[in-house]
Formats: sequence, structure tokens, C-alpha cells
Amino acid sequence: MPRPRRFRDRTEAGELLGETLREREIDADIVLAIPRGGLPLGRAVADALDVPLDIVVATKIGAPGNPEYAIGAVASDGSVWRNEETFRGTGGDEMYFERKREEEAANARQKAERYRGDRAEPDLSGRTAVVVDDGVATGSTIKACLLRLRNASVDRIVLAVPVGPPETIHELEEMADEVVCLETPESFMGVGQFYERFEQVSDEEAMTYLDTGAE
Repeated sequence: MPRPRRFRDRTEAGELLGETLREREIDADIVLAIPRGGLPLGRAVADALDVPLDIVVATKIGAPGNPEYAIGAVASDGSVWRNEETFRGTGGDEMYFERKREEEAANARQKAERYRGDRAEPDLSGRTAVVVDDGVATGSTIKACLLRLRNASVDRIVLAVPVGPPETIHELEEMADEVVCLETPESFMGVGQFYERFEQVSDEEAMTYLDTGAE
């Protein structure tokens, strides 16, 4: 079995995704990147498809006493995805989950507003949206984003990521209309291992990708 490729950086990964989406003749109306790491890719994909770039935002819901361990995620509109098995294993209760859902939904809304600035939120009803991130591990954030788009009456959702483990990609195929993933390695420890350069993207840098390109 050939070794999975390593991408030079997020921009190269986005360019490769854009080429693949064009080859598949994806007729997109808009590209929605997941901040922060998804925006360099989103810019490249939007340019390749010659469509506008915007964002879709969700934040993780952490386990009691271990905020880094995600038991779910919630999008800016309150759409929530929960890993029931993980949630039960943490000893959390419904009151805890609901409190964290409200807190993280507010955080996601604030983040979306900060990124958009004066821009209006796009009307997604009846449109074909390509959702882009720099990779997927457990997929909790992406799952909440996909639910948010379903609730916005998006006609067709195409998820495009450079890399993800096979089991997570399979789960996402159940939620999106189409998933484009360039690499699905069996041995997967983290998204960063498949990039030569994978520095953290700051909010300030991420916002610049929304400011460039055709209006």
C-alpha cells in the first residue's frame, strides 16, 4: 500500500482539493471554511471554483473536568452534535451538557460575527455548499457544522478535506451528500502528521483569507 502523501502546507492542500472538485464537476454556489485552519484551504478552493468564500463555525463541547476531550460540538445557530457513547462514559449529565451547549453556541456566534465583521451572513437556502477544513480526526466540529447547514436548508452539501481516518470519513459520508477526501490513511495519529508545515493559524491571519479574492 503506497504511503499517504504529505502536503507542503494548507494552501497546497487547498489547491489540490480545488483541482479534484473541478475534475468531479462540482457545481458549487459557495465555499464555507471552518476557522481557523480551514480558511487557507477555503481561499484556494473558492478561487479554483470561482465562487464566494464564507465561514461556518462550531466549537467543541468538552467533558467535565477535561475540556480538551470533546463529547460533542455546537454550531453558531445552536445546532448540536453529541457523541452519545463518549458522553455517557464521562459521567456528565444533561444539565452540564445543556449549560456547555449554550456557552459554546455563544462563543461560536461571537467568532462568526468577529470574522464576518460588516458582512451579512449569506443566505444558504437551496444552494450547493462546499465545506472545507484542513483535515478531520474525530469529526465532532465538522458534524455540528453539517447539521447547521441542514438546518439552513442547504440543498446540497459537499465536504472537502485533504485527509482523515477511514472510519471518520465513513461517518461523515452519512451526513453530507458527497465527501471528497484526498487521503484516508489507516495509520492516523493527527492531521498535522500529513503536512510539512502545519503552524497554528491566528484569527488575524485567517481573516485575511476572507478579505482577498473577487467580491
